[in-house]
Amino acid sequence: MRKARRVSNLEDHLGYWLRYVSNQVSHAFSLKIEARGVTVAEWVILRELYGRDSVAPSALADRLGMTRGAISKLADRLQAKMLVTRTAGKADRRYQELALTTAGRVLVPELSDLADQNDAEFFGNLKSADRATLQRIMQEIVRQRGLRSVPID
Repeated sequence: MRKARRVSNLEDHLGYWLRYVSNQVSHAFSLKIEARGVTVAEWVILRELYGRDSVAPSALADRLGMTRGAISKLADRLQAKMLVTRTAGKADRRYQELALTTAGRVLVPELSDLADQNDAEFFGNLKSADRATLQRIMQEIVRQRGLRSVPID
C-alpha cells in the first residue's frame, strides 16, 4: 500500500504571497497612472528617458531587458500621445533616438509622485528596517537569478 503523499497548500508557498501582494500593488498603481493616460509599460519608458537628452531605442531595450519591437511599439504609442519624440540620426538616418517632449518632462514627476504614493499605501506601515530588509532580499533574489527584464505587467 502506498503512503499518501502530502500536497502543499497554496498559502505554504512564498511565491504565492509575493504574487498576491505584487498583483495588488501593480493593479493599484496601474489604475493611478491610467487615470493620467499612460500604462505601466509606458511609465517605465518615460522614467528611463527622464533626465536624459535622448536615448537610442536599442539602448532602452538592452537596459530594460525588452525586445526592440516592444520598445518600438511603446515609442509609437508615446509619440501618438505627444510625450516622446523620435528623431533620426544626423550621420545615419536609420539610427533613431527617443526623447521626452515638454509634456513628457512635466508628466514624469507627477507619475513618480503616484508611484511614491502607491508604495506608501502598501508599505508605509512597515518599519523602515523591515522595508529595507524586504527590498534587500528581493534585490538579492534578482541578482542571484540574473533577472534582467523590468516588471511591466
